[in-house]
Amino acid sequence: MPVLTKETGLSRPTIRRIMLALIRAGYVEQAPGGGYFPGPECLVLGAMASRRHNLLDLSMDGVIALAAESGDSAFVSVRSGSHSVCLHREEGDFPIRTHVLQPGARHPLGVGAGAMAMLAALPDEDVEFVLAQTREEIERKYPLFDDAFLRTELAATRERGWTVNPGMYVANSWAIGLPILGPGGTVLGSLSIAAIDSRMTPERQPELARMLRREVARIETRLQAPARPAAKAPGA
Repeated sequence: MPVLTKETGLSRPTIRRIMLALIRAGYVEQAPGGGYFPGPECLVLGAMASRRHNLLDLSMDGVIALAAESGDSAFVSVRSGSHSVCLHREEGDFPIRTHVLQPGARHPLGVGAGAMAMLAALPDEDVEFVLAQTREEIERKYPLFDDAFLRTELAATRERGWTVNPGMYVANSWAIGLPILGPGGTVLGSLSIAAIDSRMTPERQPELARMLRREVARIETRLQAPARPAAKAPGA
């Protein structure tokens, strides 16, 4: 405790309240002698971080292939609770681009093609939980994505087999997406392609969906593969 008060400049009662909250949340454990140690939830966070970076590694060549084949912008995003976070953007060679999504961008599930792809892949009870968790944020920041619109698009996504964002976030910027599922069907993230509206015609959408489905299948196969054992040092 003295070290924490010295380093933070906070009072002992304030530090104690913070530590108790972290203990209740599982991020900190207190030893019998009074010391503090990382709690079990830190292990969960570490696993989530490892999964996120592993997903980026496993998806990189697929995102590059999608951008090269489509000529448009391709993305890989990861699920973070009730939100989607863009991990990487790869540009195609078509001269007119849409810059609606950048690495690090964070949106509620359902807002955007990749985020809707994740939402639609969740069980119904998880969908309801996500919508309840993000309703206030969506009403404040994304008013066009109201509850009626999200539920209509979710049903259309499940029926169609892929999601389409028809320029709802930024006018004339359309996108199409598919979810990435881990072992056991866990929703890990999504792949998506964005383009100006004239390049996202109903006739072209199935072809883009085919590209996405191919790369998603490759990623999911890699996710199913067992981890390779660490290489032994020579002479070991």
